[in-house]
Amino acid sequence: MSKAALKDTRISDLVDQNYVHAYVLFYFGIRFYEYSELTLAQVCQKQGLRVEQVIRELESPTHLREADLPLVSYPIDLIIEYLKHSHFLFVKHKLPYIARLVESFKAHHEDYLAVERDLKFVFPLFVEDFIEHIYEEEDTLFHYILTLERASKGTHVAPKLYYLLEKNSVQKFAMEHDAHDDEMEGIRKITRDYAVTKDTPLHIKVMYNELRDFEKSLITHARIENDILFPKAMAIEGRVKKLFFDKIKYN
Repeated sequence: MSKAALKDTRISDLVDQNYVHAYVLFYFGIRFYEYSELTLAQVCQKQGLRVEQVIRELESPTHLREADLPLVSYPIDLIIEYLKHSHFLFVKHKLPYIARLVESFKAHHEDYLAVERDLKFVFPLFVEDFIEHIYEEEDTLFHYILTLERASKGTHVAPKLYYLLEKNSVQKFAMEHDAHDDEMEGIRKITRDYAVTKDTPLHIKVMYNELRDFEKSLITHARIENDILFPKAMAIEGRVKKLFFDKIKYN
């Protein structure tokens, strides 16, 4: 679509063509459900935005996905930095956007009254539990692995390292991590696996699409941790334990 055509396209049509447009517009302060009948040019004028800049963002290619990155070849500290950056994007960008979609959702139809009620109750609880989980992961698992990495290079404090090795185990972290691998099961049930038809209201299509994409991101995120981070961390842990206890034995 040409830039001129984009300017004269209604917001609802822009979003219906590509649900990602709703996410881009959201971060320009444009809630698609509040301006659905206005054109992009009209909304930009109303909001004091440069329509050219908004169009540029709407047309920009999507960011590289986690699944496309050669993370298996990365050193473990970079893998952790990447995972922490993903946590930041989840907490500061994606979840606030989806939460706003859920909060502003008005069913106006008996087929979706239960969905509105249940999502507005369950989703905030999911967000609270999810944020608590990732912050705990950063403070415990990531901290432990980075300490192991430094120790494997000869940078550690012996008493502190001994305490951490006694208290923690990468295998234990991995087993506990499995319990969080299906965090969105309840939301899938509420939305009937994000089912939509050609008659589904646009707000629900956008909301379900974002929930589905977020779940896909979580699955990829968990795969990176299970298939790449944990095996690398276990190997480092094994080397560190051998180095540490060999050193104790010969002292």
